[in-house]
Amino acid sequence: MTAYDDLMAYQRETEALSQVAGRLGWDQETMMPRGAAPQRAEEMAAMESVLHARRVDPRLGDWLAEIEDSALDDVGRANLRHIRRSFERASKVPAQLAARIARVTSEAQGIWAEARAADDFAAFAPTLTEVIALKREEGQALALGGDVYDAMLQDYEPGTTGAEIAGMFGALRPELSELRAAVRAAKAPPKLTGTFDEAAQMKLTRHLAKTFGYDMSMGRVDKAVHPFSSGSGLDVRITTRTNETDPFNCFYSTIHEVGHAAYEQGIDRAYLLTPLGRGVSMGVHESQSRIYENQIGRSRAFTAWLFGEMKKVFGDFGIPDAETFYRVVNRVSDGFIRTEADELQYNLHVLMRFDLERALVAHDLQVQDLEAAWNDRFEADFGFPVDKPSNGVLQDVHWSVGLLGYFPTYSLGNVYAGCLNEAMRAAVPGLDDQLAQRDTSTATAWLRDNVQSHGGLLEPRDVIARATGKPPSESPLLGYLRSKFTEIYEL
Repeated sequence: MTAYDDLMAYQRETEALSQVAGRLGWDQETMMPRGAAPQRAEEMAAMESVLHARRVDPRLGDWLAEIEDSALDDVGRANLRHIRRSFERASKVPAQLAARIARVTSEAQGIWAEARAADDFAAFAPTLTEVIALKREEGQALALGGDVYDAMLQDYEPGTTGAEIAGMFGALRPELSELRAAVRAAKAPPKLTGTFDEAAQMKLTRHLAKTFGYDMSMGRVDKAVHPFSSGSGLDVRITTRTNETDPFNCFYSTIHEVGHAAYEQGIDRAYLLTPLGRGVSMGVHESQSRIYENQIGRSRAFTAWLFGEMKKVFGDFGIPDAETFYRVVNRVSDGFIRTEADELQYNLHVLMRFDLERALVAHDLQVQDLEAAWNDRFEADFGFPVDKPSNGVLQDVHWSVGLLGYFPTYSLGNVYAGCLNEAMRAAVPGLDDQLAQRDTSTATAWLRDNVQSHGGLLEPRDVIARATGKPPSESPLLGYLRSKFTEIYEL
């Protein structure tokens, strides 16, 4: 066997163990009894210790030094790029720190959930302070004197800096705020009212998952407080949630998570349990979930079909026709919750979190001041005050589990989705006729061929540039939103 063969055999075991660790996280969110949380924290820490040891094993350095990149094909060089990046990053983080972060963030997840249920930020603040301190320490080790937040970003969007994201977001915010103000001043479509059986919602949501190509023989749909997708390759699971007065929450959370899952299921099987066998970045991942959810799932064509399906399941639910239903689905409404926000306002939620977490990492904002800072910024951006912590600073799980640098990838994914939608529409004339018949296969096949199948083969921005023929830009997203909401609200 060659050094490359030895390296890849070793890496395959690491990838398999990483999937096991991910399954522990899935179970914690869905099936684990609440009383098991302390033991699960120890289990997660133990798994992280094993994984960290494998990621810094000196043999990796020896193999990497021995292998000639020029002797490999594109797949081999891409595998080497990912393994080298992981080895160099992991080697900078002390094993004890990696295990402590795993233990503390596992415990913090349960503490956050209890504080959220009790609307008590003070009960969570000491734990969050510890999480932020540990993640700062990790970021400092990774940055080696450079920008700590940039170092954190590399776990989620390799090759991107905070300054680049800030520039893109700076271009988004004024136009989004201006369009939002115009929409709020216009006459709004009606609201969906009534109650919708939650068991019936779950039945229809599984139908939706299959409609978007989710392979249920290698996945499952469960319920969780915060919808998410987990796993890759042959075991990719999603969760959703139900609300008897808001079935859209369930349906569009499902379509969103199916976008993530379809990405993982669509990766070339030759990459299974290798560094290329998972999504290349969270921004590209989010581009798939958002284009499934919004540009396809909230389109006039697809909502016409969904309207008919809802009438079959729920009977007459007060919406007279498919056109009105389209406008109801895309109604811009005041709300506190990011995951429930409409397309127009969603990015404003993300931009706020990006600014706050950068300030936390830079020591410009302390945890004890975070709730007040959140409330002030929210009222300035959205025009009404936060009523309680569960609708404000406690609504998202991300900071409790140490995902600093993750939030901006949501809006970066929207930007990527705007670029992909523009290219897909140009490549697939007549797409709306297919969507109106529930046929998403052409759209999902285009995304699979141009984005999903590559897995980690290309760098994140190269994936989008190759699929669209030009570098990523916020312009297609802004044009799409401006056109859509100008028409709906007759601006």
